[in-house]
Amino acid sequence: MHPLLKAQTDFILLDVRSPGEYFRGHIPGAISFPLFTDEERAKVGTLYKQTGKDAAVLEGLRIVGPKMAGFVEDAARLSPNRKVNLHCWRGGMRSSSVAWLLQQAGFETQVIKGGYKAYRTDVQRFLCKPFPFKVITGPTGSRKTKILHALRDAGEQVIDLEGLANHKGSAFGSLGMESQPSIEHFENLLHQQLLEMDFNRTIWIEDESRKIGTIVLLEAFWRQVKSVPVVLVKLSVEERVKFLVEEYGAFSKEELRGSILKIAKRLGGQNLNAALEALESGDLGAVAAISLHYYDKAYLFALETRHAQIEQQLVIDGLSHQQIAEKIIQLNQL
Repeated sequence: MHPLLKAQTDFILLDVRSPGEYFRGHIPGAISFPLFTDEERAKVGTLYKQTGKDAAVLEGLRIVGPKMAGFVEDAARLSPNRKVNLHCWRGGMRSSSVAWLLQQAGFETQVIKGGYKAYRTDVQRFLCKPFPFKVITGPTGSRKTKILHALRDAGEQVIDLEGLANHKGSAFGSLGMESQPSIEHFENLLHQQLLEMDFNRTIWIEDESRKIGTIVLLEAFWRQVKSVPVVLVKLSVEERVKFLVEEYGAFSKEELRGSILKIAKRLGGQNLNAALEALESGDLGAVAAISLHYYDKAYLFALETRHAQIEQQLVIDGLSHQQIAEKIIQLNQL
């Protein structure tokens, strides 16, 4: 986090970039306060490239002039104490212009040095650092995310990568989830959560492939996830099938069919047809069992590459999520 933001917690943070820039990624907690719309920004940018700075600045003033009173009114509503931090892409003309305007209206303002570009550099550098991670692993349907949440409820430090990505990680992972953030904003959210952690204590995460839906983990970060100690949870196939039916059984046949078709090639024609026939007949247990056959082969292959990292193994049949979390915490204290 920028040192200015740490020191000035009574200041709000206004992001004066265009709505499209903000949507692609922003500092968590920043409020969108665009100087230009996306179309206006494109127009000014084109003028700058084709004609030069003077023409672009003049056009920017024509656009912004009628909006100035509204900017002051909106800022006063957002910050009754009239203390505002601002940034644009590089802490340049856009943020400096809005800062000047608000200063004339009696605001105390600071422009974030380097803007969002410097923040993004810091985020990616930070995510390459070593973290005290331990990984909860287990085949698909082993309730790993539920276990993570139980660990968090028990006072442990947890990063839920799937929660940040709005995706459960499999072909069925988008069902019931909101749209995914951009990779850029996912990294911003991950950075924000890690900043709140105590690096003298374990941080628990779930075993993931590098891709979580449309999110691709930063390579250095993912390599670290694949190199840290692992707690392997073991659950019978019957219990995993039961869990998956509970987790996904409420979704429509059309939604489930779409997810099955995503792994059609990997299932193979015979298994694909069997899964689709079971879905049509309402036998969701059979659908889950067929899907697990594919996922288990992929998981066991991946597990072989990190066998030496397995620190503990825990059979969890018959245990509640809270009981599993307690056992993991006890093992971690040995």
